[in-house]
Amino acid sequence: MTVDIEKNKQEFNDLLRSVGREGTDYLIEDLEDLGFYDAPSSTRFHLACDGGNVQHSLNTCRAGLMLREQIIQMRPEMERELPKDSVIVACLLHDVCKADVYKKVVKKRKDQYGNWVDVKGFDVDYSNFPMGHGEKSVIVVLRSGFDIHDDEMLAIRWHMAAWDLAFQSPEQKNNINTARDKHALCGLVQLADGIAANLIEWGTDQEEMLY
Repeated sequence: MTVDIEKNKQEFNDLLRSVGREGTDYLIEDLEDLGFYDAPSSTRFHLACDGGNVQHSLNTCRAGLMLREQIIQMRPEMERELPKDSVIVACLLHDVCKADVYKKVVKKRKDQYGNWVDVKGFDVDYSNFPMGHGEKSVIVVLRSGFDIHDDEMLAIRWHMAAWDLAFQSPEQKNNINTARDKHALCGLVQLADGIAANLIEWGTDQEEMLY
């Protein structure tokens, strides 16, 4: 699969600037330096292609904003719990941790006839900044001087929910549940991320064969 990297980059930057936060341009510059706009979203599971991570971030943001509107229709008082700018920030920035971890490789895979063929793919290398997943995203954003709110940081940190290895720790599991109980944004970002990866991006995991 291919995505329009330049178009997505412009849309991502415009959305991020729309919230009017201090430090936005510094963050955009740092994301550029980290290779965020060209990075895939996974090694092979969803949007494993150049620019896939920004596409996934935009898909998550669209899903998050859609969920926000539906929730407010059912429970109007939730509008104050789910500010639009916070939904945009948390959804767009939840996976900036992936900016510098993927390396292009050529892998072997059997084709439909049982023959081994070369395919383009990605491996991961966490050695640049081995800080984890959601926590790394938060730190990257903070280091850029972006004005991020507490509920947005918590939503980004815990967006993996039970899929986060930290969930195996009773203490960290309690942190995840407490964050979700205190901040509705945490639950929304978890849902939006799942909708993007498992539904909007369903079927985008094909690797590219080399002939």
